[in-house]
Amino acid sequence: MHTFVLAGGCFWCLDAVYRTLRGVSDVVSGYTGGSTKNPDYDAVCTGMTGHAEAVAVTFDPEIIPADVILDVFFSLHDPRQLNRQGNDVGTQYRSAMFYADDAQKLQFETARDRASEYWDGGLVTEISPLGTWYEAEKYHQDFFAKNPGQGYCMAVALPKVNKIRKSFAEYVLAS
Repeated sequence: MHTFVLAGGCFWCLDAVYRTLRGVSDVVSGYTGGSTKNPDYDAVCTGMTGHAEAVAVTFDPEIIPADVILDVFFSLHDPRQLNRQGNDVGTQYRSAMFYADDAQKLQFETARDRASEYWDGGLVTEISPLGTWYEAEKYHQDFFAKNPGQGYCMAVALPKVNKIRKSFAEYVLAS
């Protein structure tokens, strides 16, 4: 099993998308990349902690290749937007990849280079060492499945889930 820590806007969207893929065994929403110890959602939302909303995606590369996990990441958010995704604005919504070792750093750089061929304009995706990981509050875990009718889920997360279901159909779990 491998785990990638990725940030690309609100973690509810990333969580929702990765949970639909075969070979993904766990998705945990959390915070990383900042300086405040033990941040909570309210503090992270101020943009003052330096943390990004992120997900730790654990997957089996024998079922879903690492490159697919990373291509999904670059497909489900706009990596050209600095410190924002759509109406979600602030450093906590930045596009970022947090590597655990040099091998992951190389994988992330390669994926970013590959993605730059498909996006017009420069990518602003940060690639940084994984610092301390803080698991988000329980109500953030699997938020989309628990709150499918919630406004943000319907307007923002669901279209991303549907996009990935179409674009990466061969890796989507059977409904």
